[in-house]
Amino acid sequence: MTDTVTDRFLRYVVIDTQSDPTSSTQPSTEKQKNLGRLLVEELLAIGLSDAHLDEHGYVYATIPSNADKPVPVICFCSHMDTAPDFTGTNVTPQIVRNYGGGDIRLSGDRQQIIRVVDHPALNDQIGNDIITTDGTTLLGADDKAGIAEIMTAAQILVDNPDIKHGTIKILFTPDEEIGRGVDKVDLEKLGARFAYTMDGETAGHIEDETFSADGVEITIQGVAIHPGFAKGKMENAIKIAGAIINRLPKNVAPETTEGREGFVHPTGVTGSMEKAALNLIVRDFNDDGLAAKEAMLERIVQEVMADYPGSSYGFRVKPQYRNMKAILDRHPEIIQNAVEAIRRAGMEPVRGSIRGGTDGSRLSFMNLPCPNIFAGGHAFHSPLEWVSRQDMEKAVKTIVELAKIWEERA
Repeated sequence: MTDTVTDRFLRYVVIDTQSDPTSSTQPSTEKQKNLGRLLVEELLAIGLSDAHLDEHGYVYATIPSNADKPVPVICFCSHMDTAPDFTGTNVTPQIVRNYGGGDIRLSGDRQQIIRVVDHPALNDQIGNDIITTDGTTLLGADDKAGIAEIMTAAQILVDNPDIKHGTIKILFTPDEEIGRGVDKVDLEKLGARFAYTMDGETAGHIEDETFSADGVEITIQGVAIHPGFAKGKMENAIKIAGAIINRLPKNVAPETTEGREGFVHPTGVTGSMEKAALNLIVRDFNDDGLAAKEAMLERIVQEVMADYPGSSYGFRVKPQYRNMKAILDRHPEIIQNAVEAIRRAGMEPVRGSIRGGTDGSRLSFMNLPCPNIFAGGHAFHSPLEWVSRQDMEKAVKTIVELAKIWEERA
């Protein structure tokens, strides 16, 4: 019997694949390879004989062309890791069949409720089957929904040789959630001309624009001295870090911005009286906005440091990824074909921008233009995460239609 997209999804989410930003290895956690090995087994079973997992945790596979003309090689890509923001161990998926509307209380933690007022997308799911967690873990629809959809579409294309398509590459990546998803990808081996990540949210949506993103590390060297003799001498690095955080403008924070507004966001602080480190992420849709926010941040640091003449600081900016729109605009057919595929799969296409990044934003700047297509999940990185069976099925249909359209238009 052929697995449905839901069968696959339920099988994948129970495998713990959280990535770890504090690890320097690639992949950051060995357990991501557990899912990779299963996917290779399943790809081989489908009949994709070149499927393999490499040492860095990437899964590669090829669906050979059955077209009688040259067709651009396209790739479908999803990530195997889940976010470190909330536990992904012992995921226990629950299925709400034939959802009748209203809030969904989660069985494992009765305090966790998916409220319609906070998740208005539930209003579009009446009569659908909704998969949630039990409230004690995240679900991992980000991005195991995407993986299940690509795997299911691959099965359909292989089992139905009457569906004409060019060569299709499959790529599953580790460590996307910690910004390292394509650090060690072998694009020469992949051999694709264009790609699509299946990592978006609402059914029908396609995104061709991301934030531009940098990380900032501020290091502070204070003046340490015995607290009993500290008057007029001690300059506590922890307090300096706190003062910097306290001066960040409230209107340039993730919790106060939306749409096309960028932000500055502290993600970690460590320290002692003698020295401290403050890590932040800076986001904007254009590079000028990014530079302006970083200049503002350094001004704040300088203003705070003026009160601590014996202390010093370091300010290091680490580029993370850039808005992929500049690249995608050079290849309009990538989006045009996806829009048509979504339409043929029975939805009204909605184009948007991502308040975040994807593997695709970095791949686009590595000469593999790669927009992001919906995978159907909602409330990512939280115990309230959910996805519907019907939306995953729509994503499968979109992938199959997209393969057909590239062949038709070649």
